[in-house]
Amino acid sequence: MINSDDLRFFSVVATSNSLSAASRFLDITPPSVTQRLQNIEAKLGVRLIQRPSRQVRLTEEGEILFKNAQKIIAEIDALQETIDIKKGKVTGVLRVLAPLGFGTEYIAPLLAEFTARYPELSADLTLSDNPNWMQTEKWDVVIYIGHLRDTSLYCTKIADNRRYLCASPLYLSQVGALSHPNELKNHSCLVLRENSEDVTRWKFTSKEGEILVRISPRLASNDGRAIKRWALDGMGIMVRSEWDVSSALKNGTLISLLEEFSLPEANIVALTGQREKNRPARTQKFIDYLKEHFKELRW
Repeated sequence: MINSDDLRFFSVVATSNSLSAASRFLDITPPSVTQRLQNIEAKLGVRLIQRPSRQVRLTEEGEILFKNAQKIIAEIDALQETIDIKKGKVTGVLRVLAPLGFGTEYIAPLLAEFTARYPELSADLTLSDNPNWMQTEKWDVVIYIGHLRDTSLYCTKIADNRRYLCASPLYLSQVGALSHPNELKNHSCLVLRENSEDVTRWKFTSKEGEILVRISPRLASNDGRAIKRWALDGMGIMVRSEWDVSSALKNGTLISLLEEFSLPEANIVALTGQREKNRPARTQKFIDYLKEHFKELRW
């Protein structure tokens, strides 16, 4: 009788171009692959791949086994994960999606540290400022910064994060200070294209109420690092998150503008498709790990 290990082995063979490719993936010798395949065929009493052939071509029986093996393996893995959730065991693959800049600066090192704590855990990090929100089920945790539109996901705040309107002393020395958001229409504005937002619509709040300014970008990019570099080089005014510009504001290479007019906050949150009680241990423990790390952090 074949077992789950046999099914996993055969699934690798069935999805490989050749037995040699399967041997490289499994890190065993080609003769070992052939011998084990023959043993499985002997157990079942049928041929699973066509011979002779330089490529793996499944017989009709092989196709049937492969199709059902995929279902059985998925059910076994789901059952194991359910048990692990009950036990609070941190295993499996933690799939994380994060914004490009923030993910590179903070999430990548924290994910490596978190994974190092649990020998049975691995991680897969995707960095993107324009994720496909129709595929959120691909990730265990989505790190998001800014206004949240998708309310179908469960949200946990990780850290506070203000937004600043800022420019370099060089730019301000050339154009002078600003006194009102409406003056931005006459300035060089730098914008970051992210999260499918309308980047030309800047919103401010003050004693006057809400002020909406439609700006015409002089320079735009999908990479926050480029926007920040342009601002530092005196190319214009930008809106950026506290996590990214706090050090520049402290050392004076960037100046905060119109401080009496506040921009919408852009808190850093973790999004998941499951309630806390239903999440795998790897997901909830990683969220807790992020919250603990950022709790004492002062940008």
